[in-house]
Amino acid sequence: MQQNQSQNPMAVEPVPKLMARIGLPIVLSMILQAAYNVVDSAYLARMATGGETALTALSLAFPVQLFMVAVSIGTGVGTNALLARLLGLGDKDRADAAVGNAQFLALVISAVFMLFSAVGVVPYVNSQSAGGSISAEVLSEAIDYLHICCGIPFGIVFFSVYEKTLQATGRSLWSTVAQISGALVNIMLDPFLIYGWCGLPQMGVRGAAVATVVGQLVSMALGLAFHLKLNVELDSSLRYWKPRWDVIRSIYAIGLPAIISQALLTVMTYSLNLILAVMPDVGQNAVTVYGLYYKIQQLIIFAAFGVRDAITPVVAFNYGLRSRARVQQGIRWGLGYTAGLMLLGCLGVELLAQPLAGLFSLSATTHTMCVDCMRIVSLGFLFAGLCIAFQGVFQALECGVESLIISLCRQVVFVLPPVWLLTRFVTGPENVSLVWWPLALGEVVTLMVALVLYNKRAKKRFAFSEPVQDE
Repeated sequence: MQQNQSQNPMAVEPVPKLMARIGLPIVLSMILQAAYNVVDSAYLARMATGGETALTALSLAFPVQLFMVAVSIGTGVGTNALLARLLGLGDKDRADAAVGNAQFLALVISAVFMLFSAVGVVPYVNSQSAGGSISAEVLSEAIDYLHICCGIPFGIVFFSVYEKTLQATGRSLWSTVAQISGALVNIMLDPFLIYGWCGLPQMGVRGAAVATVVGQLVSMALGLAFHLKLNVELDSSLRYWKPRWDVIRSIYAIGLPAIISQALLTVMTYSLNLILAVMPDVGQNAVTVYGLYYKIQQLIIFAAFGVRDAITPVVAFNYGLRSRARVQQGIRWGLGYTAGLMLLGCLGVELLAQPLAGLFSLSATTHTMCVDCMRIVSLGFLFAGLCIAFQGVFQALECGVESLIISLCRQVVFVLPPVWLLTRFVTGPENVSLVWWPLALGEVVTLMVALVLYNKRAKKRFAFSEPVQDE
């Protein structure tokens, strides 16, 4: 079996080429996914009335969207790493069960989000009212948006499973096609549903939510079709949907830390909304700015997530194959590709901060705050990207706790306390830029933590001898 597995492209294709082949489609699809979030916001901002109000509503809704992504992608990440390792080991039965159980989990997760839509959305949104600092109109629009996105969650949840399955088998191009198709459908539907083109009702924020859900369902349908057609080495029979607790435990041994890591984005954005909203004079403006900045940041940071999703299957497969040299190459090239993309992203945002902020028809105060935020926080892109790349390494080597520690540092420990402290010194628009600095400096300190964890733990995982090949 070892000899058969050694003929797999994941085992023999030159690592730089392999990672570029797997990673480039993922990076492009992730950037496009981020782009359609920006397009959504740009369309809403240009409504005849209430544009900035709609943007603030999306900022309040954003933590829940991040949590949906966290649970979906975390389950997919666990499936990806487990499936790639099982294929490397040649364990077909458990590989088939991993994919079937992942789909069963997607069904359960979708049901939970639908329940939240019914009973949890209203109290969640109202908790961010900041004692009346956030207007009732903003709160109402955020509730409308989340009722739709959480009420029809199948697209985002199931697509994450099919996407990671295709990536684990080295067919990331097709997951990219599915994701791009959904994104394009979303972008095309936005103006028709938001503005009421061609006689359709003018739905505003609710139209943006409907376009998002339809795009997700298109991606899911294509992801399923590609999985059934192309993953011929896997048995897609429904019998593999039957829960196997050993397989589910293995998925979440890697996936649960990944879910928690991603869910910390929800904690960070929700907490920052609460912290920023109470600043004198500029609280609602700051919530709007942070929501917009985060979507623009995703255009860059999602590229790092794309490279991470190439690092994980390449390193995991060769870790299962016990090829130390290729594990080391996968790590080195993954870090190198990430660093190059992040430097380009930092330069682009620094140069284009003004026109990027101009996409959203903001008030003068909010526009200035948005430009300052982008120029300050983008200084941390290189360090953030390398932290994310190390998380992919940790996940591939079954060091899920280390990946979780990195997320805790990036999104909680080195961000929320200093931002809260600095807001005590903000007196208005003239010094609000103080609160953005911890978002950049926290990434620098977190990278130092990641390097320590890698040297103390992860390196030991692949300190084995190369296997002797069968004749």
